[in-house]
Amino acid sequence: MIMKKFVLIIFLIMSAVSGMRLKADEVTFKASSPPSVAMGSQFQVAFVVNVLNATDLRLPPALTENFDLLIGPSVATSRSMSFVNGKSTSSVTTTYTCIMMPKKEGTFELEPATIKIGNSEYKSNPITIKVLPQDQPQQAQGGGAQQQQPQNGGANASNISGDNIFIRMTVSDHSVYEQEGFLVTFKLYSLVDVINIDNAKFPEFEGFFAQDVELNNRQLVLENYNGRNYQTLLLKQTVLYPQRSGKIEIGKGMVRAVIRVRTQTRSRSFFDGFFDYQEVAKELFSQPVTIDVKPLPAGKPASFSGAVGNYTMNSTINRTELKANEAVTIKLAIKGNGNIKLIKNPEVKFPNDFETYDPKVDPNVQVSAAGVSGTKTIEYMAIPRYAGDFEIPAVNFSYFDTKTGAYKTLSTTPYSLHVEKGEEGSEAPVISNFTSRENVKFLGKDIRYIKVGNVHFVSNKEIFFGSFLYVMAYLMITVLFIVFFIIYRKQVKENSNIALVRTKKANKTAVKRLKQAEKLLRENKDEAFYEEVLRALWGYLSDKLNLSQSELTKENVAAELSRYGVDETLSGEFMEIINTCEFARYAPIRTSGAMDKLFAETIGAIGNLENTIKK
Repeated sequence: MIMKKFVLIIFLIMSAVSGMRLKADEVTFKASSPPSVAMGSQFQVAFVVNVLNATDLRLPPALTENFDLLIGPSVATSRSMSFVNGKSTSSVTTTYTCIMMPKKEGTFELEPATIKIGNSEYKSNPITIKVLPQDQPQQAQGGGAQQQQPQNGGANASNISGDNIFIRMTVSDHSVYEQEGFLVTFKLYSLVDVINIDNAKFPEFEGFFAQDVELNNRQLVLENYNGRNYQTLLLKQTVLYPQRSGKIEIGKGMVRAVIRVRTQTRSRSFFDGFFDYQEVAKELFSQPVTIDVKPLPAGKPASFSGAVGNYTMNSTINRTELKANEAVTIKLAIKGNGNIKLIKNPEVKFPNDFETYDPKVDPNVQVSAAGVSGTKTIEYMAIPRYAGDFEIPAVNFSYFDTKTGAYKTLSTTPYSLHVEKGEEGSEAPVISNFTSRENVKFLGKDIRYIKVGNVHFVSNKEIFFGSFLYVMAYLMITVLFIVFFIIYRKQVKENSNIALVRTKKANKTAVKRLKQAEKLLRENKDEAFYEEVLRALWGYLSDKLNLSQSELTKENVAAELSRYGVDETLSGEFMEIINTCEFARYAPIRTSGAMDKLFAETIGAIGNLENTIKK
């Protein structure tokens, strides 16, 4: 007995010491209350601090002004101690509880309460309490609001009034613009004891782009509806963006609620008049709602691509001075609230001599009851192949502002790039602008200047007109003209079929590019090799399958190869080569023989595809 008292004393001393030694940043002082209460009902407001030696609790003035303090503040202290891995931890909680009753209806924001711990004063969090009108029960007549209590155990779903438990679908706005977001909420209203809710089925939201709001820490909240104070529970919240104009109906929602109802006992004994309880399942349906979706007004800017909401945009560039064959990156950040997930990427117009790649999109958005908001970052990468001075024009992004009902256009600043000649040995030609009479573009050594000077004529005294050679020349010209005309007509006919021309030249173009890749292979230029192979392969697939640059994705290529009857093994070889090249651009592969193997696989894959697709 003495030993038990000794242990208890030691525990109390340790708890008190740990409470006194608590650091200032470890002190927590929190206030809590129900979010809503009804007139004439009592409720609790609690203030909790994690120390023992707190003094001088001062309640918020708005609490005592708008509510009657019936009991309190009453103080309760709890202690706990635990041993984990030989280490002891203890905690102390002091709770101050006030029993209150509202004086009037309204929403009251209570400022923080204060408390002293030693020589320091601490504040709690502010709280908001909504006071609802007093409940007005309706008379039970013809299926009124009063719950019917079945006798003799005959409880069933039909005995429970539709005014006692139901679900409602509410929308934040019944008339919106196309692509303008609004909130739809499904909520349970109940005057009875609900044990469980399951088998929920909500509409498919056909005609809308839907984004569900994540509901955390759902709890029952008192809400006044049609003169009654119901316990309500959020079932689902979704932000909807209409994809077309006109009247669109949102269908019914349904949940199955398991309710505990009171039944009178059948026995005629001492306990006669007491009640038992029985569980009853009831299916609840919400009413459909029709949304009037207005079309976007006329006068859409050229840079408008469907963005609706409120946005800002800024851009950055990684550098403005670089060498040929080095990458330049522009990042656009579009931030705001609206259909940000549906926004199309704005167009960045790089110079024609730049090799561009598919942009990298990084969305960072949050879905809440206020809508979908966040930032969409788009990274554009391009590689200049020639030296010179270039300008990347401003990027325009237009959206429809639902607050003002007008279109707005955002623009970035243009960028000037100075590109110097690349490393020695690079075959990229130089583009120069000259102000002299030779104001031409010198591309490698393909174009040479026309030599000008005195013309020297040679005299021929022989008479050629009417001779045999003259007649034969005319005949030869006529024959050549006919042959040329036939060939020309055939060539024109073939050239009119652009897809056929691209397909025929696909292999030839790929061979030229792969020769350059083979040269880079011999020079052990890893990064340039993988880049050239990737460019050759994408170019070949674009020409062979007649796909534009915007359609040139792995998914589209795989689908087209399948449509042409290419087996999955060959299609997988192309995908594997592309993945290897893309990976090597950012993490070069140093395995011996990897580049030789990849080069051979690329030539083999192109050859096999040529044998499979013959045009």
